[in-house]
Amino acid sequence: QVRLVESGGGLVQAGGSLRLSCAASGSIFSINPMGWYRQPPGKQRELVAAFTNDGATNYASSAKGRFTISRDNAKNTIYLQMNSLKPEDTAVYYCNCGKYGVSYWGKGTLVTVSS
Repeated sequence: QVRLVESGGGLVQAGGSLRLSCAASGSIFSINPMGWYRQPPGKQRELVAAFTNDGATNYASSAKGRFTISRDNAKNTIYLQMNSLKPEDTAVYYCNCGKYGVSYWGKGTLVTVSS
């Protein structure tokens, strides 16, 4: 069993920054793919940034150059540094982890970017 808890969301003005954290429990290893997804209001959930099981990173085109995903294996935590935020980044951000073919999700943290 894996439990994921996100934090760090909030209200920020356009151009500002936020850092999201996702703490994982339940024997997470560096080989487990982990990442961030988001669901804007009225839209489907989409990939933001993720680590693959070989440590590579994938970014959505909308996140490249503005967002950075990082990982602290000792703390079983991943982060998402978000800079130059735009109103269209407004969404619930979810942490995801894959383990033994099962996909686990956190409850999400809301990010609201005002114009």
